[in-house]
Amino acid sequence: MKATHGTPRSRRVLDHSLLVLGASALATGLGIMTLAPGISSASSHREAPLIAGDPRADNTDVYAFTSPDKPDTVTLLANWIPFEEPNGGPNFYAFGEDLRYNIKIDSDGDGVADTTYTWRFHNKVRDAANQFLYNTGPVTSLTDPNLNFRQVYDLVVSHGQDSKVLLHDAPAAPSRVGPASMPNYASLRNQAIRTLPGGGRTFAGQSEDPFFADLRVFDLLYGGNLSERGQDTLAGYNVNSVALQIPKSQLALRGNSSRNPVVGIWSTTDRQGVQVSDSRSQRGDRWKQVSRLGNPLVNEVVVPLKYKDAFNTLNPDQDRTVQPVVDKVLDPILPKLIQKVYGVPAPATPRKDLFEIYLTGICKACGPVKADLNAHRLNKDANLRRIVPAEELRLNMAVSPAANPNRLGVLAGDLAGFPNGRRLTDDVIDISLQAVEGAAQTGQIVPALADGDQVDANEVPFGTTFPYLALPHTKSVNSGPGGSDRAQQSALKHAAGGGVTGQTIATGTSAAGVLLLGAGGWRLRRRTTTS
Repeated sequence: MKATHGTPRSRRVLDHSLLVLGASALATGLGIMTLAPGISSASSHREAPLIAGDPRADNTDVYAFTSPDKPDTVTLLANWIPFEEPNGGPNFYAFGEDLRYNIKIDSDGDGVADTTYTWRFHNKVRDAANQFLYNTGPVTSLTDPNLNFRQVYDLVVSHGQDSKVLLHDAPAAPSRVGPASMPNYASLRNQAIRTLPGGGRTFAGQSEDPFFADLRVFDLLYGGNLSERGQDTLAGYNVNSVALQIPKSQLALRGNSSRNPVVGIWSTTDRQGVQVSDSRSQRGDRWKQVSRLGNPLVNEVVVPLKYKDAFNTLNPDQDRTVQPVVDKVLDPILPKLIQKVYGVPAPATPRKDLFEIYLTGICKACGPVKADLNAHRLNKDANLRRIVPAEELRLNMAVSPAANPNRLGVLAGDLAGFPNGRRLTDDVIDISLQAVEGAAQTGQIVPALADGDQVDANEVPFGTTFPYLALPHTKSVNSGPGGSDRAQQSALKHAAGGGVTGQTIATGTSAAGVLLLGAGGWRLRRRTTTS
């Protein structure tokens, strides 16, 4: 499910972000760690209590997939600032100058970043004394004098203690003010794509929010009778995005993506000098992690409310030491709620299948899901003694992009989809509901939940080239109390065939059983051994 972020990693028992937390939240009689949710924390769409007041630090989603049009590279995407109303002027939406935005890669499975890409943004205003406008006329280029407010960034790559500046003062794409102000926004976005030294590309700027879901799931699982489904809650909203397209060799253990194709990915936000929950208070210059995101929905539906803020401050190598969180992976809350509301029996515990999906990656030696897919121990040069359970979005780069991606990913036999990385088109709500009900382990879709949230695709198509994200919306989301046109159009679109139906998947899965995962893993092993 949805995830979180990590900070600068250290193999010590506690890193900087833990030391500043003091004592309390997880300590109560547990004797495991002393964590207090004393700083602003974030991940996913407003999923932790303290993040509601800190949207610029709120990391909403992370994506990682082999680039479909450039399969020797991997594309990594991370989004921030949930629910950006397109017409939210006059200041619109900017990355925070007091934040560090990171994408982190663990190539050896020890839960510590081997490679970190960091974006630092800076504001530039042409006329602050005599203007209040974001732009003073039509904007046709990123250097147009009519663009009164702009952001530039430095991009740094770090390997352990060694850091290198890849880009300095690179331009970010501006917020999309509207068709009169930015008549050719696609051109502006293309101008913000930058080539990296040594290969690869990057982008930073606004995009359409690619996450699609009916978030009325939080109203007692779609109203308690499945009556509240089919409306994409995120439709029409924008986010701020950073994107990378990197040669696989730059991410893989020892630079060899054939021998060592599995990597773990997560993103983090660091805020400077935060000591209290009001993130506007700045004391000192220490950087502290306030957001972390790997797999989708983890902090939202796995981690109990008491520990959400603290979880967002952890480095993945510490996850296994937080027993209250590990307990909720092995004995999750959601299946019990589904049983209470809909009478669907909760799978037997302990849920070692979920432990495998979220904390170790999928491999035959890792747990009950009998497939070799995306565990770090599949890397031929991995030191097995150093691999630890850690919540990361794991990707096997040896899996080729699917010619016809299936929205249900691995559950439907499409090994290039979630939870093997995450593509923009993967339906993580439906996949996660099925996984939490045991479908990954049994190979059978739960019929009662086969239709999921009935939001099977994004409301607009994604791009076919980097950065793949759709252009930001310009029309207002708020159409008033009677404005249901978007919801009706979305429902009609999905009813007309927005992906594979629950019935089709259920039939195929029950017939194929282990073929979806077991034989899929066999196909993967053959690809890996012949590559």
